Amino acid sequence: MKVSVHLEEWQFITPFRIAGVTWHTSRSIVVQISDQGFLGRGEAQGVYYLDETADSLLAEVNAISGRIKEGISREQLLQLMPAGGARNAIDCALWDLECKISGQSIWQLTGITQKPQTTVFTIGLEKTPEAMAEKALAANSPALKIKLDQHQPYERLAAIRAACPDADLVVDANQSWSFEQLKQLLPKCIDLNLSMIEQPLARGSDEVLEGFNSPIVLAGDESCLHTAELEQAAKRYTMINIKLDKTGGLTEALILAKAAREKGCQLMVGNMCGTSLSMAPSFVLAQLCDFVDLDGPLLLKYDHPSGLKYSNGMVSDLQQRFWG
Repeated sequence: MKVSVHLEEWQFITPFRIAGVTWHTSRSIVVQISDQGFLGRGEAQGVYYLDETADSLLAEVNAISGRIKEGISREQLLQLMPAGGARNAIDCALWDLECKISGQSIWQLTGITQKPQTTVFTIGLEKTPEAMAEKALAANSPALKIKLDQHQPYERLAAIRAACPDADLVVDANQSWSFEQLKQLLPKCIDLNLSMIEQPLARGSDEVLEGFNSPIVLAGDESCLHTAELEQAAKRYTMINIKLDKTGGLTEALILAKAAREKGCQLMVGNMCGTSLSMAPSFVLAQLCDFVDLDGPLLLKYDHPSGLKYSNGMVSDLQQRFWG
């Protein structure tokens, strides 16, 4: 096998803001693994709240490139590297390479059927509720994911609901609420017909959710990185948001999805932004999920011209010539 890894930087259309963080570009690594004249690719952004950066991912991949060149399976990779963005990029490149060498699509290898999926469109934090309502209206999407922090969450949601009365709304607080704030907001969220609230409390400080009967689905994101954290997360959340940068690739993500279903959890697939090369393996996982958040390319100025297709809130058409 031959392996190479490089950095890429993709410009957001507008600065992307969530609770406590603002990005102007999406920085990623792209791993390319070739064998027998075939090339497999994988892209990753890393987990920012675990201090992963494109540069740190690059160093991790370079550190084990010799082992990859000797030949490595996806199962061996799970044992060789910890979960995270570096392993994700390698794992996805190995999936792509396996498809190319075998002549089978990712759908044939996994036994999963490809269907178009409705994806949420993310509305990042803005200074005022009115500005967020304008962005939500301009998105013209049937499903919206609203980024909130502890400041004026209800006012922002109410403005968006008024502007988009028919949209399916979900919320992502990115660990910024207190338990008291969550309890105060839940009745108002019911009145606004919200479908789900993602990660309202901080990772490591959400044990109060054990035994709490929320009238709205609560999803764990930062609180469930991979399968080893599912046991605890399933006691606190009824939905698990699976991201390949957290799990360290599609291989572990599929294991986590199966295990979470066996515990009765609903599933969501999310992303760390990025191009269609990041979204492609996540689109495979999306076929198994109740909520889909794969809008990363829609937030960028440019995407791969042969990548996933986005139209009227739907994502579809993963071509084997692009990935898998």
